[in-house]
Amino acid sequence: MGDILKPFIIGETAYNHEGDINYLLKMVDEIAEIKLNAVKFHLLLNPESYMQKKHPLIGETKKWIFDKKQWDDIIDYANEKELDVVALCDDVESIEYILKNGKNVNAIELHATGLDDYFLLDAVLGFNKQIILGIGGSTIDEIQYAVSFLKNKEENNILLMYGFQSYPTQYIDINLSKMLKIRDLFNLPVGYADHTAYNDPNNEIISVMAAMMGFNILEKHYTPDYGKERIDYHSAVGKEQMSKIKELMKLALTVYGDGGLAMSKAELEYGSVGPMKKAIVSKKFIKKGEKLSFDNLWFKRTEEESYIKQYQFLQLIGLEATQDIKEDEIVDFSKVKYEFKELDTKSFTNIDKDD
Repeated sequence: MGDILKPFIIGETAYNHEGDINYLLKMVDEIAEIKLNAVKFHLLLNPESYMQKKHPLIGETKKWIFDKKQWDDIIDYANEKELDVVALCDDVESIEYILKNGKNVNAIELHATGLDDYFLLDAVLGFNKQIILGIGGSTIDEIQYAVSFLKNKEENNILLMYGFQSYPTQYIDINLSKMLKIRDLFNLPVGYADHTAYNDPNNEIISVMAAMMGFNILEKHYTPDYGKERIDYHSAVGKEQMSKIKELMKLALTVYGDGGLAMSKAELEYGSVGPMKKAIVSKKFIKKGEKLSFDNLWFKRTEEESYIKQYQFLQLIGLEATQDIKEDEIVDFSKVKYEFKELDTKSFTNIDKDD
């Protein structure tokens, strides 16, 4: 038996902090308390590198971002909490900051909105750890471009993050089965970023449905103030929900199993011939010297175990009993005369033994 996949859950903070560093640190605290595997931060150092100066959200965005010194403190704090750090970098400046300052970041993620941004892809080439590509709302050729760009530069530690935020995402648009095809097409690990509405009664079960298909990486928005209207609150769950999702995901992956064909101990016990599966027994009293036949053999469940498999029944037909066999007694090869026939080589070759 192989190893069962373990859940890897990333708690995404997004801009739910609204520029309040203490609020963000509180989010880190709670994500660590739940014992998630990683925390994800959105890094943006230069809004004008990310959006047009006339963009209607640029003014608000500037209120939500932190400077390099603040990010030093935030990332170091997450490291102290023993959380892996995923940095979603919205601008080249953020990637350069991580690389130049040698920050302890486990993965850099490129958002689906910049999947094929040449400058982001080029900047991330210097990162020697995992690169996550957000592929929500992306076509196969768009994904292919980004993957090929990185692989052509010998960057192979790539994870594809499936899922997108539609404030919130509707069931019909999730299409989890697409993940299987993407995994096969690109031969890369795929994670699931769930964006189901925070108050959807099916939120928890939908969050772990990809795990039921063997995908063990989940990205989920988190907030300390469940249901409160803040930035990126639409699909953000609280501590109680996230804890439940964690347990359900572990359960889902356990049930999914390791995919091995070897039988487990429980399966072997269930499949034992006799106590569970019917054994071959004598239908009536069989005298010593009598040949076994369809008339004197039967299948029944027995108290004791038999080493003869049901499919070996026909091998017994025509064999001579070497002892008296009582009615209902298990019949096996120890109670019959079994002669091995000499191999006729002419059946397998045109070479005559007399030649």
